[in-house]
Amino acid sequence: MALIGTIVNAVVIVIGGFFGLVFRGILPDKVKETVINALALGTVVIGLSMALKTQNILVVLMSLVIGGIIGEAMNIEGGLERLGNALQKRVGAAGGDFGRGFVTTSLIYCVGSMAVLGAIEDGLRGEHSILFAKSVLDGVSAVIFASAMGVGVLFSSVSVLLYQGAIAVLARWAAPLLPGPVITEMSATGGVIIVAIGLGILNIKKVRVGNLLPAIFVAIGLAWLVRLF
Repeated sequence: MALIGTIVNAVVIVIGGFFGLVFRGILPDKVKETVINALALGTVVIGLSMALKTQNILVVLMSLVIGGIIGEAMNIEGGLERLGNALQKRVGAAGGDFGRGFVTTSLIYCVGSMAVLGAIEDGLRGEHSILFAKSVLDGVSAVIFASAMGVGVLFSSVSVLLYQGAIAVLARWAAPLLPGPVITEMSATGGVIIVAIGLGILNIKKVRVGNLLPAIFVAIGLAWLVRLF
């Protein structure tokens, strides 16, 4: 089932948010930090396992370089941040705690590269590991956010369901048009970006992963060229 990763993600956010409302202030900060770090390490492992499946490392490297240049020129990361800040200000001024909690967590859960990559993998290959890892991360953070911002956090699960679900469905529709080797290089390129996400969560290295997202689509073109020539 192509949407199982997205459905699990949405359900876990609801469960995490519920526990955040029930057990406000009980969970120690050290426990939260350790759990998130453990999940970040798991995210790095998932990314590495994807990246190491490449059959042509030059395609991956060139995709990251060209995609990074495109992303920086478009300033995707900055655009996403500005969008998030604008929505938060607007809803924060008019929507109260419910609106602020809903918009803030919807942006956090949907805008990230992990959501895009996970939904694509979910749709293209029926591979749910990225979204399962994201689900646990989102669930833990939902505990924290709900304890601070209230019930609006739980409703961000609807945003996740619609956003990631749409990407997964589109990817599933496109799957017959993409040969296996092309999907492999696309997935390997995404794996490198997933590693960068894990390193960012661990505060080892901050990478503007949003600006690397075009690399996934560049990989499709380069992999096709390799097949032709």
